[in-house]
Amino acid sequence: MTTTNHFAIAFALATASGTALSAQEASRFTFEIETEIGVDSVISSDDPTAEISDTFLTTEATLGFQITDTVSAFAGLTLESVLDATDDRAFEDVGLYVDSIGLSFDLGNSVVSVGKFAPAFGVAWDAAPGFYGANFVEDYELSEALGASASFQLGAGVLTASLFYLDDSFLSRSLGTDRGRNTSSSGGVGNTGKLDNLALQYDLEEGATTYSISASHLSASVGDVQDQNGLAFGIVHAARDDLELIAEIAAFDGFGGADDRATYATIGAAYTLNNWTLGASYTNRDVRSSGSDHLASLGADYTFANDITVSSGLGYAEESGVDSTLLGVSVIIPIGG
Repeated sequence: MTTTNHFAIAFALATASGTALSAQEASRFTFEIETEIGVDSVISSDDPTAEISDTFLTTEATLGFQITDTVSAFAGLTLESVLDATDDRAFEDVGLYVDSIGLSFDLGNSVVSVGKFAPAFGVAWDAAPGFYGANFVEDYELSEALGASASFQLGAGVLTASLFYLDDSFLSRSLGTDRGRNTSSSGGVGNTGKLDNLALQYDLEEGATTYSISASHLSASVGDVQDQNGLAFGIVHAARDDLELIAEIAAFDGFGGADDRATYATIGAAYTLNNWTLGASYTNRDVRSSGSDHLASLGADYTFANDITVSSGLGYAEESGVDSTLLGVSVIIPIGG
């Protein structure tokens, strides 16, 4: 049996044993599970080979356990298609992997975490509204990193600093469909096997507005010609109780480890009407070597009294001169404890 299978079985047993915890222990255990089942389709494109329909299942589980008053353990599991779709598919290429795991230490005026985690950089990849709102800005989301992160109060805001490299341990593999183990020899900025990558984010909440300023340095790896340095500035503003606005601009030098530059500009709005949330967003991605791409999207979500949400979206993308129309719908089922 592989090391990966040993870890997965041990983790599953530890999770299942939660049902046998004492009342005191159970009160220190937290979990959240969210399952999304849906269809994501390119219904028309200038490139006929891109007209693909992907029926998917994604489940994310977040677990926590308070070991002492100051020390807690955290873990996250993701079940999803771990390979890109190359043709129509339904619930294929599904794998289970550990997206985060480690320990957090509450030091009073700061929280320090060590292990595998997602370094903080930018907000649009998480906050952009709609089914397709984050499609472009997910390019610069940081995730599955090994290292350490610290958050502490700085003035009226919170500064989060992370030192890391991309996960190259056995945890980078997946059960079911194996996406393969990442190694530093695979290349890619930040994939260095050394703690020589840095991300900083400062979040400041003033009334109905949250400002986020981010900076990152990803060191060159095998095949790269230079380091990638990035800056991002984002604003999320609650214009009214039922209307939220978002804007973010992110710029990168040495984009992708190449002698290249890239700029992402995103705007969006989400309007809530009873159980409905209507969203619209637009992102311009301008890469010096390949030109300007555009993504506009509309979304409509309906949330039932039991918190189950039906989400739908329509998107229009122009990438490298190829125009495509996107259509998606899903059901999101949350479970919390």
